Amino acid sequence: MNLAEVGYAAGWRVVRALPEPVAAAAFRAGADLAARRGGPGTTRLARNLRRVVGPDMPEDEFDALLRRAVRSYARYWMEAFRLPSRTREQHLRGFTLGGDHMLADDVATGRGAVVALPHGGNWDAAGAWVAAKGWPIITVAERLKPESVYERFLAFRRGLGMEIVPATGGDRAPIDVLGDRLDQGYVVPLLADRDLSARGVEVTFFGGRTRMPPGPALLALKHGAPLYTVDMWYEPEGPRGELRGPLSPPTEGPLDQRLKAFTQQIADSLAVGIARHPEDWHMLQRVWLDTPASTPGRAA
Repeated sequence: MNLAEVGYAAGWRVVRALPEPVAAAAFRAGADLAARRGGPGTTRLARNLRRVVGPDMPEDEFDALLRRAVRSYARYWMEAFRLPSRTREQHLRGFTLGGDHMLADDVATGRGAVVALPHGGNWDAAGAWVAAKGWPIITVAERLKPESVYERFLAFRRGLGMEIVPATGGDRAPIDVLGDRLDQGYVVPLLADRDLSARGVEVTFFGGRTRMPPGPALLALKHGAPLYTVDMWYEPEGPRGELRGPLSPPTEGPLDQRLKAFTQQIADSLAVGIARHPEDWHMLQRVWLDTPASTPGRAA
């Protein structure tokens, strides 16, 4: 067992055993320390947030925003470590989704739905909430290294009631598995604000060039399923979400043009929610193609 696996294993065991106020206070303190140290992740988050809020926000306001953002990211991890110990009733009470009646209709009619999410709020709590509602749900997991950590995350999300397919290395292409489940009436949530393959669809996002994964738009176009985006954020009492859509799929032109136009719609819709709750956008990786691939700074 290597150091990364030891850390995650300790997180799931120790954090679940602590009283929630104690765990929350410890994670806030760690977040404040990380914000002060300004390591690579915090520096990248700051650059991403500055792109969202623009250059005119005064530095003192921006520094306060950054502190809240690092705290929000720490809160996500604290809650993720504690999710496996929660009951079905607690999952249902712990997350609220505006517009959930639309998903209920999509599941009931058997047409399923694609939901494009940002790295915001607590997407694992949202997935656990969908599963607790009794709705079938499937998503994709990035294959982490080492493999032991990836297996722990698979067990974590499957334990919450989600079917998980690996982004790479599976028996079938993920898009084929997701399409089959979509045709069976599944909810298919996919993180859509960052491309992992370097082969994504180029779009404009907060005025800059980036790539986003083609999966959400391609699934909706090929299978005729509704596609929503969702705003994700935190309230003091818990994580929240608000469905936006369904988006209107392009109907004219070749598939590659429709795919690009539909993915741009996703980008525009996600940007609205992120701009409303920038402190809850947990993006500590490079997003825009015109920014450096590496970020200077001390290790946090």
